[in-house]
Amino acid sequence: MTKLNELAPRPGSTKNRMRVGRGPGSGKGKTAGRGVKGQKARSGVAIAAFEGGQMPLHMRMPKRGFNKPNRRAYAEVNLWRIEQALAAGKLDAAKPIDAAALVAAGVVRRAKDGIKLLGKGDLSAKLEITVHAASASAREAVEKAGGSLTTTRPEAAAAGEG
Repeated sequence: MTKLNELAPRPGSTKNRMRVGRGPGSGKGKTAGRGVKGQKARSGVAIAAFEGGQMPLHMRMPKRGFNKPNRRAYAEVNLWRIEQALAAGKLDAAKPIDAAALVAAGVVRRAKDGIKLLGKGDLSAKLEITVHAASASAREAVEKAGGSLTTTRPEAAAAGEG
């Protein structure tokens, strides 16, 4: 059995970092691989989009669109993912499925501002699902399987609220 003080990485798996500017014998002495003179040979270089004083391209281009600062970020769940969890026994078709059940089953990591059900995939079981929003195809698929889908917030208010 190996002792803690005898632990070492596998031979060849680690490599010492290159110490630049440590003399001509090192192979990376004097200019340390930076070439000769110029702004890039100095420390503290910041020339990412600088165009010599000319208005940079990213500032000349017109701006488009708008990101709403208080928009809702939904955790999206597809029907195939719920079906997969049912098959694995992580969800129970007899019990109602809501945000807490989906998080507990590991279908979503966290509920964010709510759960949105999307219609990719098929449902075989009759389910009682409660989510914050749902696509029309998801609603149709749940009802086609004989289940019921309820949204906890009115969809029009959720979209208009902010």
